[in-house]
Amino acid sequence: MRKRLIVSAASALSLFLAVPASASDFQPGAAGAGDAYYPTYGNGGYRVSHYDIRLKYQPATDELEGTTTILATATQDLSRFNLDFALNVSEVRVNGRPATFATSGEQELEITPARPLAKGSQATVVVRYKGVPSAVKRYGFTAWLRTPDGAVAAGEPESAWWWFPSNDHPSDKATFDVSVLVPDGNQVISNGVLTGTSSQAGWTRYSWRENKPQATYLATLAVGKFDVTADTTPSGLPVYNAYSKDLGDNADAARASVERTGELVDWLSGYFGAYPFSSVGGYVPNVPTGFALEAQTRVFYSPRQFARGANTSVVVHELAHQWYGDSVSLSRWSDIWLNEGFARYAQFLWSEHENEGTAQELADYVYASHPADDAFWTVKPGDPGPDNQFATAVYDRGAVAIQALRNAVGDETFFRILKGWPTERRYGNATIPEFQAYAEKVSGKKLGDLFQTWLFTAAKPVTGPVAPGVAAVAPAPGADRGDAQPPVEPKSWKKIQETNSLHEAGH
Repeated sequence: MRKRLIVSAASALSLFLAVPASASDFQPGAAGAGDAYYPTYGNGGYRVSHYDIRLKYQPATDELEGTTTILATATQDLSRFNLDFALNVSEVRVNGRPATFATSGEQELEITPARPLAKGSQATVVVRYKGVPSAVKRYGFTAWLRTPDGAVAAGEPESAWWWFPSNDHPSDKATFDVSVLVPDGNQVISNGVLTGTSSQAGWTRYSWRENKPQATYLATLAVGKFDVTADTTPSGLPVYNAYSKDLGDNADAARASVERTGELVDWLSGYFGAYPFSSVGGYVPNVPTGFALEAQTRVFYSPRQFARGANTSVVVHELAHQWYGDSVSLSRWSDIWLNEGFARYAQFLWSEHENEGTAQELADYVYASHPADDAFWTVKPGDPGPDNQFATAVYDRGAVAIQALRNAVGDETFFRILKGWPTERRYGNATIPEFQAYAEKVSGKKLGDLFQTWLFTAAKPVTGPVAPGVAAVAPAPGADRGDAQPPVEPKSWKKIQETNSLHEAGH
């Protein structure tokens, strides 16, 4: 028996509202997030709220199979949208329906849904894929690091392309579920909390969850054989650390450093406020690289970071990023000072705590160590350009700028700013002008000249970051340090400088 279709006035109106007046209202989303440093990174037209990543990985062959489900909301009427991805895709579905897809450029996956997406509508995007990540290069490199017993995904500003499709820009943060199936005897490390493991027929599945917003470059993955330590801080925060079993001479120094994570994160909380995430820790895989990365809740360290012995300073640097960079993330890559300047300054504070040089002594040393004609001063920490994004000046001059701010507003106000900023902007994004405005609001002072001098001028400031009560003395015309004695190197300086390869990922 045929049923007669009866449409009520209300349902007819809802159907009418669901379909725009003209198909021309639907347009493709932008192929980039609009970042001047990396024009093709990220995408426009939608925002992601969650990634569900399910993988199967064979360490012996580096073969990766995956299904990633993305929950997103359209920010415009979308006829097509892009994801950033580098592996071979076999199928895409949008809201349950097969979608057509094509690749373009270095990492663009162009998706055309069977039905266009109206502005404000929610979409479920499922992407199936496989590949050998280490064999895939984009822009001449891969961020997928092979180890003797597995692999690691860690890199900045890009690493997601080699293991999950994404809107790969820090301005679009989301929560994550990562579930990976590996042969028995291997372990999987990722962000957040390990929610469960299960084994069947020679394979074990590890499931991780990061329940706070996370930038895509801060998502990390490691597969291999690890020694794992699990504990809690005195305040009750879960700590999960892991070390490859074949670190050789660096093994003990790595443990002597990373095992202090719980102590150090509690110490940093005194300066930055309550720790913003549900777990903390780090891992040291057997990779030949020399950098470290502030992967959210689970810091990545190269063994070479500990080649000269234990280094708590690098651990402090990476943990400081959990507030400055991870919880409060940059809005565009030119705002990198908000990450690196403050993480370096945390090392200055740790030096003070350890009686190995005050923050003022370190700032004075940086200022005096670089003559006016040193290329160091040509890098503007507030807008260094993509080629200098991780230049030493962004870290060192960037930290000196923070000491100059501390001197300008006084200690009491400065430490209110240092703690208040990551508290007020928790889980969000920010720019340098927004930080300046916040510092001016808290201090009641105009700080434009200070920020311009220390962050946005390609020249050595006429005077250093003058300590309170100390008269500023400008160098004589045409001279830099003149006949002044060489600056005394603070005891902590060498350990601080060992972290300068933090983001040199080899490309």
